[in-house]
Amino acid sequence: MVKLATARESRTYGPRPARNRWEYINAGLYLFAAILLVGGFLAQLSPTRLSAKSGLAVVLIGLVLVTLVNAHDLVAHMAGIDYCFALMEFDIQLPLVEFAVPLLNILGSILAFVGVLFFLIQAERGYSYRLEKHALNALVAGPACWALGSIHNECQIYERSGVLVQILQKIVQVPFLMGSLFFLVGGVVNRNDIYGSIHTNFKILGRRWIWLSLSGSLLFLIGGLLNLVKVFKMQQMDGMGLEKLRGGAQERLGREREGQVPLILEDGRRRKLDEDKRAVSEDSRRRKQSDEVTQALEDRMRREQSEEGMQVSEDSRRTTSEEARQVPASMPVPSPTPYKDVLVGSRT
Repeated sequence: MVKLATARESRTYGPRPARNRWEYINAGLYLFAAILLVGGFLAQLSPTRLSAKSGLAVVLIGLVLVTLVNAHDLVAHMAGIDYCFALMEFDIQLPLVEFAVPLLNILGSILAFVGVLFFLIQAERGYSYRLEKHALNALVAGPACWALGSIHNECQIYERSGVLVQILQKIVQVPFLMGSLFFLVGGVVNRNDIYGSIHTNFKILGRRWIWLSLSGSLLFLIGGLLNLVKVFKMQQMDGMGLEKLRGGAQERLGREREGQVPLILEDGRRRKLDEDKRAVSEDSRRRKQSDEVTQALEDRMRREQSEEGMQVSEDSRRTTSEEARQVPASMPVPSPTPYKDVLVGSRT
């Protein structure tokens, strides 16, 4: 039995306060169910028949709670995509993980419930070969579904989620996988113990099955505690670090939600506002960089033009002075006339 721990931002159903409250209720119910399973299997170790029957009843209650928890997971994941099953063809994780895992867990819990119920009926009314056969098969098929769901749950791929999110996911998934395997091995061992027994007296349950199931329940309890920590941490993160639906699934989901008023509108508006702010800031930054580059180019062009003007004026002055100094050789140079010669000539 696996408590699905998804890392999808699409799991946004209902207003934020109600969603957070339901996540805590979900994690608390699973933890309580694991405690009931541990107590029920511990009661099977009691020598009294009444304690054994009471323990089976407690196990049944725990399995009912586990079924409700996984049903909540299934509804939450489907509500995250607005129950649009056509999106599953765009993202392989939708059908194989977020839809198949809670469905397998629900089926496994129902089969385990039926198997324990058949044993409880036999404890009350007496031995029945037909009920015993179905009970043994159910106690193998139910944990097999849990183990398959655990393997599916381990196949989650995170491309854009934070490291802390992935660590929290894995520390929750591993105990559930190990616990499911303990239950599966216990069911197989219990079937061989009862069918291979040479005693004709009725044996309600095998001793090794009880110990293996108790070990699996303890692992589920550890996983439930870690899951509660995971939910608390991810609520503090305010959903940051979770990855979105990728590729065509996200685009198709956005088109489907356009023009509608779904329950997830609050988060959609918040994310859209953040994206718009980031886009505006990016545009302003790029515009500022472009203005700075343009200004730098204009300053450089002005400097170059001023330098060229100064060079041209200096060249022109140098050319004029050189032309003034240069005199042609063919032109006669007039000799100066003394002032007294002029006066003498005029007097004569």
